Amino acid sequence: MRLKTGLIIGLLILVALVGSTSYLIANHHNIGITIETNGTEVSIYPSSWFDSWFDLPETMLEEMNDKALADVEDPSSSVGSIKTDLQNIARKYNYTVQVKISSQFGEDQLPMPATVKGTSMIPTLKDGQSIVVLKTADFKVGDIVVAHHPDYKLIVKRVGKINGNQVYLESDNKKVEIVQRQISYANGMKQIITTKKTPLNTWLPKSNVIGVVKEY
Repeated sequence: MRLKTGLIIGLLILVALVGSTSYLIANHHNIGITIETNGTEVSIYPSSWFDSWFDLPETMLEEMNDKALADVEDPSSSVGSIKTDLQNIARKYNYTVQVKISSQFGEDQLPMPATVKGTSMIPTLKDGQSIVVLKTADFKVGDIVVAHHPDYKLIVKRVGKINGNQVYLESDNKKVEIVQRQISYANGMKQIITTKKTPLNTWLPKSNVIGVVKEY
């Protein structure tokens, strides 16, 4: 009786081991990957202890890391586009991956680094200052945002008004700068031209807003 019981237990263990091995083999190329980023740095690692069992190709991880970093710095990228890019890389190595983004703002919350250019947001933001933007369409009046401008490319402004699908972006710097330039003529006469230069305030489509400045 003991022998029979022991044999049954042994067979059950063997079946369990075979089943586990079959499961691992069947799912060897189906893994979870987490992109961890603070907007300036990126690291990639398996999402769970199960995924960490597999010896993933180093070249695949390096390619994913480089692409993820480039995507994080790209104003036109999104959570969806980054996940697609990494899935496409994994596919070349015969892997299927589920991608999760982790940042200081939460899961699947995408930060973007940026640098302030100009003095239009003084005294809040200074020329050359580094900032971190959370890419989101959820913003309100009073938020500082980064947006696409058709002439000036990326601009950083404060939301002054929201009217339907339009948003009015204002500069914190209200100072009017007086600019003078001298024109010399061939007959020896000179003329001084005086102009007023004010920081940019503009209406833009809400869809042009990339996200809200969270760190500065």
